[in-house]
Amino acid sequence: MSYIEHLQKDKKLAKYLGTTVHELQFHENIPLRLMASIMSQQLSTKVAAVIYKRFLDLFDGEEPTPQQVLAKDHATLRAIGLSNAKVTYVQNVARFCIENEVTDKKLLEMSNEAIIDFLVQIKGVGQWTVEMLLMFTLGRADVFPLDDLGIQQAIAGIYNLEGVDKKALKEKMLKVAAKWKPYRTYACIHLWRWKDGE
Repeated sequence: MSYIEHLQKDKKLAKYLGTTVHELQFHENIPLRLMASIMSQQLSTKVAAVIYKRFLDLFDGEEPTPQQVLAKDHATLRAIGLSNAKVTYVQNVARFCIENEVTDKKLLEMSNEAIIDFLVQIKGVGQWTVEMLLMFTLGRADVFPLDDLGIQQAIAGIYNLEGVDKKALKEKMLKVAAKWKPYRTYACIHLWRWKDGE
């Protein structure tokens, strides 16, 4: 049974699923993907792509190890268009990954909750950032980013919850999303697409 059939049981969501079937994929080099997601925060996709390309150019277009990232000084990383805070956060990730011997294999063996608890210890990495990593780097099918503004707006719109206060909205969101298990990541992808007018 495809995830679409499962999600279609939610009659309100079914109207917005469209015909595109999405596939989640695992992307190697999780430490680097975490750094990339920090670089892209609060930026448009276009600007984020430019900065990430400049970042890779520092390493001759190759994907660097955390050790190689730490070997670059603050000014060099700042020069590709990162804010002071983001440079520090990227270095924090690199340092944490070295100190805790973070590898793809290690993270793949952990549950979603364990990965969140583990990685939010890094200054500059919040729960939302780790949830995006779980969805789009580790390809986990059942992640629900409760604090994502786009998801909040989409659910408020589709389930007539506009004007509901934040706390009540979150409680309602969890109830709605419970029906989507074990495919909450896919439901969110469709909600984002719908919200972006696709």
